[in-house]
Amino acid sequence: MTERLRARDLAILAAETATSPRHNATIEIFEPGPSGFDHHRLLALVSDRISFVPRYRQRLAEVPGGLANPVWVDDDHFDLDYHVRRSALPRPGTDDQLRELVSRIVSRRLDRSRPLWEIYVVEGLEGDRVALLYKSHQALVDGVHTVDLGQLLLDLSPEPKTLDPDDAWVPHPAPSSAGLVAGAVIDSVTAPSTVVDTVSVAAGTALRTADRVGGRVRSVAQALTGRHPRRPGPVVGPLSQQRRVVTVETSLADHRRIREAHGGTVNDVILATVTGALRAWLMTRSASFGGLRQLRAVVPVSVIDDELEATSLGSQITAHFVDLPIGEASPLVRLHQVSYSFQAHADTGRSVAANRLAGIAGFAPTTFHAIGSRVAADELRRGYHLSVTNVPGPQSPLYAAGARMVATYPVPPLLEGHPLAIGVTSYDGRVFYGLTADRDAFPDADLLGTCLTEALDELLATTTATRAPRGRRRTVKKATKGDT
Repeated sequence: MTERLRARDLAILAAETATSPRHNATIEIFEPGPSGFDHHRLLALVSDRISFVPRYRQRLAEVPGGLANPVWVDDDHFDLDYHVRRSALPRPGTDDQLRELVSRIVSRRLDRSRPLWEIYVVEGLEGDRVALLYKSHQALVDGVHTVDLGQLLLDLSPEPKTLDPDDAWVPHPAPSSAGLVAGAVIDSVTAPSTVVDTVSVAAGTALRTADRVGGRVRSVAQALTGRHPRRPGPVVGPLSQQRRVVTVETSLADHRRIREAHGGTVNDVILATVTGALRAWLMTRSASFGGLRQLRAVVPVSVIDDELEATSLGSQITAHFVDLPIGEASPLVRLHQVSYSFQAHADTGRSVAANRLAGIAGFAPTTFHAIGSRVAADELRRGYHLSVTNVPGPQSPLYAAGARMVATYPVPPLLEGHPLAIGVTSYDGRVFYGLTADRDAFPDADLLGTCLTEALDELLATTTATRAPRGRRRTVKKATKGDT
């Protein structure tokens, strides 16, 4: 059985280059349970659960002559050992060594002749911890037909949940070239949208080709597609083929303390922290802000909107643009400016509370991050400096094959002209920041991680002035788990 690739997904594949691979990644750190946690146990777990995401055993097949979009077909040579890979650090492996390994792995594109995903089991971490690194292509995980495999591997207790997998999977024979052509002709007759999708993708390819010819033709292509020139700024520029990955772990309680002192949401605090970190980082580089006092960020948010494509997360995902006030010296003013932007979004009545998202049965942040990256890519034509995807995760422990997950860091992809992307996940009382930076553009990306911690401390320092005098108690709203 085959399914034709949608125009939007094919556009993602068409936009992928050697310098901007379009896969999302996630780093998860586990403490082994009594039975241990290694490559063999993960392999068994993936084998048990993969039937619930059939697309993870499918590859793309091109239609001869480009008569229609490619189709998803069962991989008749599917090899689970190829996709679930074993790696190790020299014991005792440090977090810096893990980040360097991850940086190299996420720099490489996925093999399009195979199913578009990989998982690396990294052993040898200090304290007998084990890391998992997921890579899934944006065209694979759309949140509608397919969720991220990582969402299915996690359980609410050390005792794995009992599922009823399809153990008797046998791949359907791959269609021949003649069969692919015949299928394209039949679809063109019975499903007119097939013709529309094929024509729209072909037109988009033609415009991208014209866009490379020269400045004059580029202006015409931009006018036809509605695309705007790239916004100038200190965090935009060309990409190399190599990445740097930075991870920062912070306390959710600290973010909530700031929220309780000054109002707003935890999401506001996170964005104010990012703003303060960017400001400090640019100042330490002695970099000019280029006359900018704000950096335009796209922040995917969850909404209820019947006009948008439904997802399996119980809501739709859309883009919200916020100007991060890097030119403002006061951390408190930065926080209030960010809060004001999101208050306008909340006033629309479409926004979805973070605790509702985190409470969805089976919800895991990896799928939301994947959709958020797709949304950011869709909004490139509107012009922005960087994307920030913040996902509220469950505030109780999750497990894989009995091993407890103690950390989860998103590793968002970089888009052409945008050498920095930031992902944030809150989970089990912690807030995990994951930064992806171009290796050549930002050789000092580690410093930005340090600035994140300092920016949060700076915001925390402002809470002491708002405390009630001794002997009096100030009434505050009780924090809700996962509230952002």
